[in-house]
Amino acid sequence: MITTRIRAGRVLAFCAALMLAYPAVAEVTVSQSNAPQATLGGQVAALLGQERRALSAVGADRMQIVAALPAPRGKARAPAAPQISYDARWLATLPAPRGGAEWQCLTKAIYFEARGESIRGQVAVAEVILNRVAASSFPDSICRVVQQGNARGCQFSFTCDGKPEVVADRAAWDTAGRIARLMLDGAPRQLTQGATHFHTRAVRPDWASRFKRTAVIGAHLFYRATAG
Repeated sequence: MITTRIRAGRVLAFCAALMLAYPAVAEVTVSQSNAPQATLGGQVAALLGQERRALSAVGADRMQIVAALPAPRGKARAPAAPQISYDARWLATLPAPRGGAEWQCLTKAIYFEARGESIRGQVAVAEVILNRVAASSFPDSICRVVQQGNARGCQFSFTCDGKPEVVADRAAWDTAGRIARLMLDGAPRQLTQGATHFHTRAVRPDWASRFKRTAVIGAHLFYRATAG
């Protein structure tokens, strides 16, 4: 008898939930007759019949939503950062790169400063530029970092060497653009250990002795300011 009452209570709760959640089955009513002649068994049979009719009125897709467990609460997982492979063939499989002014400035810097380097060497130059943008002692945009200069000269020689900025190698430009797109989209900066400066092996600037060398990649040596 107790088990039958429990089953009836569960059926009532389930039908009530369905009626609250879906107006389409709201017309299905639960009998609340208190007539002495109504037996508990008869009430249960009626409820089960109403339950079947209610379930048949709800589509399979909507039933999956009702039956699904609620999603766990908490912060949404951040999208994973894009990965990068230092391989020209892998880069060629990516969609054609595009972007705004910041992408253009980064692409130009990679192309004119490092197009003769390996993919690693070009990525390393991109890292330096982005590390500068992130540092408080440099301008806060890629274009301003690339174009920065003073009375002593330019930070990036191609911007003030007097030569026209002509893109003659379209394949190298495409590679530089793909690298720029990946780095702007958040690919990891893992080659230069936070470097903010670099120079070629052919020169020895006076600032190099004051900074910590972090990497040597191709023809370039990379540095960052020491603490203190």
